[in-house]
Amino acid sequence: MEKLSKGLKVIHHLSAITPWPSSVTPMAAASDGTQGFWPAGFSTGAVSANIKYSNRKDLMLLVTDGPATAAALFTQNRCCAAPITLSREHLQHSLFSVRAIVCNSGNANAATGEKGLNDARAMAEAVACELSLKPEEVLVASTGVIGQLLPMENVLAGISSLAATMQRESVLDAAGAIMTTDTFPKFFSLELQLSGGSIRLSGIAKGSGMICPNMATMLAFLTTDAIIEPALLHEALEKANRHSFNAITVDGDTSTNDMVSILASGIGPEIKAESSDFTLFCDALEALMTFLAKLIVIDGEGATKLVGITVKGAADDRDAELAARTIAQSSLVKTAIHGEDANWGRIIAAAGRSGAIFNQKDLELHFNELPILKPYLVADFSEEAAATIMAKDSYTITLRLGNGSGEATIWSCDLSKEYIDINGSYRS
Repeated sequence: MEKLSKGLKVIHHLSAITPWPSSVTPMAAASDGTQGFWPAGFSTGAVSANIKYSNRKDLMLLVTDGPATAAALFTQNRCCAAPITLSREHLQHSLFSVRAIVCNSGNANAATGEKGLNDARAMAEAVACELSLKPEEVLVASTGVIGQLLPMENVLAGISSLAATMQRESVLDAAGAIMTTDTFPKFFSLELQLSGGSIRLSGIAKGSGMICPNMATMLAFLTTDAIIEPALLHEALEKANRHSFNAITVDGDTSTNDMVSILASGIGPEIKAESSDFTLFCDALEALMTFLAKLIVIDGEGATKLVGITVKGAADDRDAELAARTIAQSSLVKTAIHGEDANWGRIIAAAGRSGAIFNQKDLELHFNELPILKPYLVADFSEEAAATIMAKDSYTITLRLGNGSGEATIWSCDLSKEYIDINGSYRS
């Protein structure tokens, strides 16, 4: 209950200060995870399979009432986990139509060779058997410790009991079952008004450490009741991902198991290409994914601050992202953020090694609206005012490189002693 209470406070606070698109209505009831969360056509279940944790649910199943249009993005880590390999195959084989997603926590089923791949297949086959589906209609995801085999007897027993636990009302068990070192479940739901009526967009996510996505996130499962073609759904997901899950970092490490997927049940209004509805859908999807991405950063292992690193005035967006990402991932910058030390030299040093092209005499730096560095490297600011800003739970650092059109924002967090404590004994 302590984790849930913390999570609800964070979710409600972030929702209140988030600038949602005008076409979007954040769902207050749904954000409590108690009712009206999933779009029409979806249900979830979660059980304790004793995979690693004996005192909590660690196996989740998301099921559609009928064939759902699907799109997914996966980790680019070459040491990808067995579920990633299998889900890629299934997504292609099923022609982007999926009926279920099964996910376990506590064990990544990564670096487990042929046995791990067979175990992932066995998970899909077990779900298919329970729900009278084809194995290719099931996506598989895992998260947890790398290099250990799944306790398949426990996993399969858990899957066999999941069919009886499916429900539409609550999301808390589903979001909680996919957590590892997370301190609270991450979920949210939106209503979007289209020309043909309203649709729902809902999602759950997990992530706390090993966060520096490359074409994916840790784990995120998104749903909608819209009618939308697979290619169009993939386009929307890929576009929204660039400025959400791909714009966060906790520790600079890309996981072996990263996956973000979206299923569309096709019960609601249709979204067509090159329409105003598609534009609205893309904006809403990006808003939802950005919200979930920020929850991941807020919950970064040992993190106490959410900081947006924005770079402006770069030669192009690529240079802006290079600089912003390098600053956001710098251990020296992150420890200064934790210590509430306005050590601006670390910020420009990180930008200088990023590969972005600029002249250091043009640099301008702000913490929120407070000027820290002016052109020609003039640092004339109030340390007290800077300390007041850095004491906040959330603020922005903005670095202007020059007068170019390039701009990018990466969301990061501080690096604390607790991060070392958590990751120094993660396998135990």
